[in-house]
Parts: sequence; structure tokens; C-alpha cells
Amino acid sequence: MSNPEDTAAVEDALEGTPEDVQLSPFPKRIVEVFFSPGKLMSGLARNPAWGAALLFGLVVAIAATVLIPADVWQVMIREQMAARGQDASQFQGGTSLVRIFGLVSVTIGYLIMAFVFAGLVTLIFAFVLGDEGRFKQYLAVLTHAFIIPALLGLALVPLKIAQSDPRLTLNLGTFLFFLPKGYLLKWATMMDLTSLWAWLVVAQGAHAIAPKRSFASAATIMVLIFVVTTALFALIPGVGAG
Repeated sequence: MSNPEDTAAVEDALEGTPEDVQLSPFPKRIVEVFFSPGKLMSGLARNPAWGAALLFGLVVAIAATVLIPADVWQVMIREQMAARGQDASQFQGGTSLVRIFGLVSVTIGYLIMAFVFAGLVTLIFAFVLGDEGRFKQYLAVLTHAFIIPALLGLALVPLKIAQSDPRLTLNLGTFLFFLPKGYLLKWATMMDLTSLWAWLVVAQGAHAIAPKRSFASAATIMVLIFVVTTALFALIPGVGAG
């Protein structure tokens, strides 16, 4: 017969003591999401704070849009007009409106994506698969993971300006450049590798919330979600490139 004290010790080792899972101050969490996601997700599983992460990620995403000069937006608009067979040679204005529309789209889109994907992950893991976990926990995990593509997107602003492409990302299409223009190339171009990184961090969070669910299993589900959602978005005309 096992000793109750030994059993308790094993459970504590598996679940972590309160000191082990203490949530770091938010500035430190920004570093942890890149370099210590396991520690961060263990803390968020027990202390699901999400407000600061959501606000920070949103501000960074807005900054990445604001820093794109107006002439870069003009180049993008001309190229889009030319691709539709329209005469873009005389286009000079409309960039202010486009930038405002971009800012509104980024703000609304970022907020919607955070809550919608948190709901989707909660639905899959908590309701379909029966794992432990609440919406607030998955929301905390996602808002912190989304910091990764937000900050890396901001870091790409100089390259976006140099390439005159505000939509430029580190994506799978970069490696599949030999694909002909069409749906497959558009899909590959929309598969942002920084977002894939974020989804793997979310998988770490799902494992931390329900330790019985292995990271490999959670990662498989997250990658599948990422692939399917990008495939669906690629079907929408005018969204993405390729």
C-alpha cells in the first residue's frame, strides 16, 4: 500500500508548488513568452491574467501599422489596382483613408481574433475533448502567445518599408516560391511562421492547464487549427497575397 505522504509528494511534483507557478510581473512575461514559455504557461494556468497582454499586443500591432509611411500604402494600392486591371498610374490620394481603415481593421481584428480563438480553443479542449480548463485560462494563454507575432511584426517594419509591402510576413510561401500564383501560393503566404510559433506556445498552455494532455497532442491540434483557419481565409478574395 502506498504511503499517503509519498502520494502527496508526487502530486506536488507534478502540479508544482505555489512558488513554482508564481506569475511573473508583466514586463518579465514578455521575455518569458519567447524564452521560457513553459514557466509562463504554468503560471497563467493558475493565475489567468490577460488584460495587460491583450492591451500590449494591440498597441504593438497598431504601432506596426502606424509606422508604415503613406507612400508605401500608395504603392500597395497601385499594385492591387493593376492586378485588377485598373489604371493605377494616376492614383495619388486616398492613403489617409486607407491608413485609417487599416488602423480600425487591426484594432477590431486583433480583439476579435483573441476572443474568438480563445473560445474555439476552449470549445475543443474543454467541451469536445473533456480537458480541464476555463475560457479565462485559454484567453490568458492566447493573449500572451499573440505577443510573439505582434512584436516580430513590429520588428519587420523596416523590411516592409524597404519592400514597399505592408503585408509582408515571415511565411511558408517564402520557401515555396516555386509554386505558381494561385490558391496554394496564397495559402502558403498566409501561413505566418511567427503565428505558428505562437500556436505552439498555446499548445504549451493547453498542456499546463490540463497536464494529462501531452504537449505533442496539444501541438498537433493547434497546428491543425492554424492550417485549417489559414486555408479558409485564403478562400476569401482580396485577403492576403499570392
